[in-house]
Amino acid sequence: MKMETDLSRFHKIVRGKIKQSLRKFIASGDLVGRQGKKTIHIPLPRIDLPRFAFGDNQKNGVGQGPGSPGDAMDPNQGQSGQGEAGDQAGSHSLEVELTLEELATLLSEELALPNIENKGKKNVENVEIRYKGLVKRGPEALHHFRKTYREALKRMIASQEYDSDDPIIVPIKEDKRYRSFKEIHHPSANAVIIYMMDVSGSMGDEQKEIVRLTSFWLDTWLSNQYKGLEKRYIIHDAAAKEVTAEVFYRTKESGGTLISSAYRLALEIMEEAYPSSEWNIYLFHFSDGDNWSGNDTIECMRLLEEKMIPLSNLFCYGQVESRYGSGQFLRDLKKQFGEDNERITLTQIRDRNAIMDALKVFLGKGK
Repeated sequence: MKMETDLSRFHKIVRGKIKQSLRKFIASGDLVGRQGKKTIHIPLPRIDLPRFAFGDNQKNGVGQGPGSPGDAMDPNQGQSGQGEAGDQAGSHSLEVELTLEELATLLSEELALPNIENKGKKNVENVEIRYKGLVKRGPEALHHFRKTYREALKRMIASQEYDSDDPIIVPIKEDKRYRSFKEIHHPSANAVIIYMMDVSGSMGDEQKEIVRLTSFWLDTWLSNQYKGLEKRYIIHDAAAKEVTAEVFYRTKESGGTLISSAYRLALEIMEEAYPSSEWNIYLFHFSDGDNWSGNDTIECMRLLEEKMIPLSNLFCYGQVESRYGSGQFLRDLKKQFGEDNERITLTQIRDRNAIMDALKVFLGKGK
């Protein structure tokens, strides 16, 4: 039908508009603020609506000049009103509702992201209950009233017990029908994201906002890849501790920086709760790169190389631009591991406009 064709064309136009503006949406943070339970409302650019345009007509309006009831109205007569009519187009916007899954798909298309190559799929299973067909015996919780009523009606009509003048249907045991179900076991890959953020004195509100926006899009993408996604949060200055998501994003900066404290705590969480044979583990660390000492940086490299990287799918480091100037931890990581290591992604996030590029770096390897 023409209407369905037009609707499909409209959806393609809307989809294209969203993809064109995705970088702007990501940088602004509007989508995070608009997020609901399962959907996000996205504002699109102005859409012109049909409107009347009024000319500059100084003549009297209807009912304000000479004439009698029944006289023909002058088609050139204008209307009077309070003030002058405007001759400029109004500004209109359209809000489109998208699910997080649709948003993740758009992000994938725009960044050309590969699907994740899961590990541990054979070791973790999701069980799905599917209701298939009807049976004559079962628990009352699965009793199918409509089917039972139908069977009773068929039986009474066939046995000539049905009286149309007194249509009482009384099911008996043989009439009862129950839903049957089957357990379907799906191989699944559970995943955990461990976020680590530097909250030392050099990390200001804007730096933490960049981390918040980047984390939201990482969550959106990975949640579309995994059905069981858990998130753990670590903040650190000279010491590290695990916190809730709310505390993670709202903690005020203070103190010095010992990055190894966060890595030790992340490793402890991994070893205690997430065996690498069964879990896909993602490590994301955000800092301005200003570590306290060279000795601590050496310890960080040891922890990464010997333990954390072998146990994880991916270690991602994003260095945000500090208001005091960024440190050299990013350079130290590049020197230690190079830029072609399959399990490490490193990037600098100078400002909000660089978040989309960072997502491409973090997720582009399909790990």
